[in-house]
Amino acid sequence: MTICKNVQALTAYTPGEQPKDPAIVKLNTNENPYPPSPKVAELLKTFDYARLRLYPDPLFMALRTRLAEIHACTVNQVFIGNGSDEILALCTRAFVENDGSIGYFDPSYSLYPVLADIRGVEQRPVKLTADFYWQMPAGYSASLFYITNPNAPTSMMHDKATIAAFCKAFDGAVLIDEAYGDFADTHCMDLALAKDNQNTLVMRTFSKSFSLAGLRFGYVVGPEPLIQALYKIKDSYNMDMLAQAVALAALSDLEYMRANVQKIRITRVRLTQELTRRGWTVCPSQTNFLFARPPKANAKDIFEALRQQKIFVRYFPGPATGDYLRITIGTDEQTDKLLAAL
Repeated sequence: MTICKNVQALTAYTPGEQPKDPAIVKLNTNENPYPPSPKVAELLKTFDYARLRLYPDPLFMALRTRLAEIHACTVNQVFIGNGSDEILALCTRAFVENDGSIGYFDPSYSLYPVLADIRGVEQRPVKLTADFYWQMPAGYSASLFYITNPNAPTSMMHDKATIAAFCKAFDGAVLIDEAYGDFADTHCMDLALAKDNQNTLVMRTFSKSFSLAGLRFGYVVGPEPLIQALYKIKDSYNMDMLAQAVALAALSDLEYMRANVQKIRITRVRLTQELTRRGWTVCPSQTNFLFARPPKANAKDIFEALRQQKIFVRYFPGPATGDYLRITIGTDEQTDKLLAAL
């Protein structure tokens, strides 16, 4: 066979279902329920399609300049990827030797072990406690460690001081995945930009807070040596011209994004309070979704019953997650339909 043995053996990542029926209340993939900025619509109406005969800027200088302004860093501290998933994959190639290892929390983003299997390197998961808090075992080591913060699927923040101490003491590279960072009360971007930082990257995506999951745009900030390593191994033109233009338009309207985030945070409080009143156990969310355990009834049964009523949420089987449902925060109308169905 010409297919690599580790590829033959691995179990591929399973993305959330994308139903075609427009009547379905889609609360299963943590997409933003509100449209992107009107400035994105304006850009798409005026974009000169003739430009597409040319290659895009391979170094995304306009975008990097704008992101450097936002984060008060240099352009050499910013890398842009075709979605944050590309950045995660590039990190496995840039920072993990063939005999190295990749660490992550369990439960967390289910792509991490798949990336380790693709590279054919050891997985070194760290199990969270029964209530999803972090206790790093003594003597732990790995070549690369992913920290999703706030975490998915649990929706909870890890303590920033604990993260900072871990990064400082850790010998390998650390990538803090802040896919849901705009919905949280705090963030770790300053850890990536600290003058004494040599090993820590912080990553963001436009899929959630910017309402651009269909665009595939992510970026990461950190010390120049790590950023330059990613540039060395990226595809020649990994971010297309139209995506760069749309992302730049979105970055010109941060007020719109923040207003949408605030609406989602308000609905998050409402849904949390209502589920709690009904006897659910709801993890303290800092994301655009809830991770919640229903009273008495089986989570899988509720998942399937909601599906019969054309309401999609996400169910993750397994000992740590099987009693919970992950519910994306939708519009107020979608929330009303969910609560009525429950």
